[in-house]
This record gives sequence, structure tokens and C-alpha cells, in this order.
Amino acid sequence: MKKNWLALLLTPTFALALSCTAPILHAEDTVAAGNSAAGKSKASSCGGCHGENGNSAIPTFPKLAQQHSSYLLNQLHAFKDGNRNDPVMAPMAMALSDADMLDIAAYYSAQSISVNPAPTLPPDDNADEVVDENKAKETLKNLLVVGSNLYRNGNLTSEVSACIACHGPAGEGNKPAAFPALRSQHSDYLIKTLTDFKTGARSNNPDNMMVMIAKKMSDEEIKAVSYHISTMK
Repeated sequence: MKKNWLALLLTPTFALALSCTAPILHAEDTVAAGNSAAGKSKASSCGGCHGENGNSAIPTFPKLAQQHSSYLLNQLHAFKDGNRNDPVMAPMAMALSDADMLDIAAYYSAQSISVNPAPTLPPDDNADEVVDENKAKETLKNLLVVGSNLYRNGNLTSEVSACIACHGPAGEGNKPAAFPALRSQHSDYLIKTLTDFKTGARSNNPDNMMVMIAKKMSDEEIKAVSYHISTMK
């Protein structure tokens, strides 16, 4: 029995679950309620990148629809305070009051996220090579399997923690802990985000949790889990 518990304690899923649940057990949702109707008009300038209802048409820009207001609020404050750097978002956040942020977060959290089309692998750099569609489908299938396993179980060998511990079995995230919902997010944006965490280009997360995880991930693992998450509904 002791051996079984020791094995469990050593798994990245269990270890990260403890770190993720700790703030949930002790924290209350103190985020004030914003005005969604007011947020819609205040978010009008966001539509060019994130879509009118928070479902961006450009895959490198994140979908904001149905995202937890607590997470959106945290990120807007991070942009305004300079804890998260972005040449576009920083000046936009600087112009927002706390009430504006609450209203915008309330608006986007009330929208429904769109479902992504079935993922496809990008074309090979070698344009002269004839594409084997069956091989491409098999490669994509295997990639999604790797991504699903990584999301649920992590990688014990490289000590990559499972995403499910903080982001939930369906990618629903956790509002009280301000852990973002991930399901149906663009794979391109997820790949960029994880890569930024891995390189240190982005580090504004509690105790640099995502930085520590992403640094242990291979580029192929980042791609695989991003593709998998993009198919979650």
C-alpha cells in the first residue's frame, strides 16, 4: 500500500493537482460582477483581433468567448501593470479603468466559444514533394493521441505535469483559481503561448508554473497537446 502511494506522489499529475487545488481550497471568488451589456460596447475595439463576440477568425489571436472573467481580469491587469508584455495589448489596457476591465471580462465570459474545424497538418516545406494524404491522416491521428495522453497523464519520464490537473477533464479551466479554460482554443495560439512560456518570453503566471512545465516539453509535445486541446468541446 505504501508503495502505491509513493508511486502516486511521484506522478506529475498528482503533484500538480496539489499545487492547483491549494489556492482553490483557500481562496474565494472575490471578483466583482461586471456589466456584460456595458462590456459589449467597451470591447468594440477588441473585435478586430478577437472577433465581435470573442471568437477570433485569425488563429494566432486567442478566442476570448466563454473564458473565465477572473482569468480575463488578471490578464488585463497584467498588461496594464507591465507584468505581461505585448506591444498591442499593453497600450489598450492602459486606457482601461478597473470598471472597464470588469465589464469587458463579463461580456466575453458570457459569450459562447465556437467549435474549431477538424485540424489539419500544415503543408510540408518541400513544395515539390507529393503529399501522401493517407500518411498525413495517420500522422495527425498519432499526434492527437500523443496530445490526449499528455493532457490527461503528463510525461512521467520528463516530469511534464498533466494539463487536466489545473485545466479540467474537458478543458473547462477553473474560475475561482483563475486557471483559463482551454477547450476549442486555436492550436496556433496555444503553440505560440506554450513556446513563449518555454523560452521565457511570457512568465506572468502563479509561481511561474507554466514556465516550469513548458520548459520540459519538446516542440512535438507542444504541438500535439495544442492540436488535441483545439478539438476539445
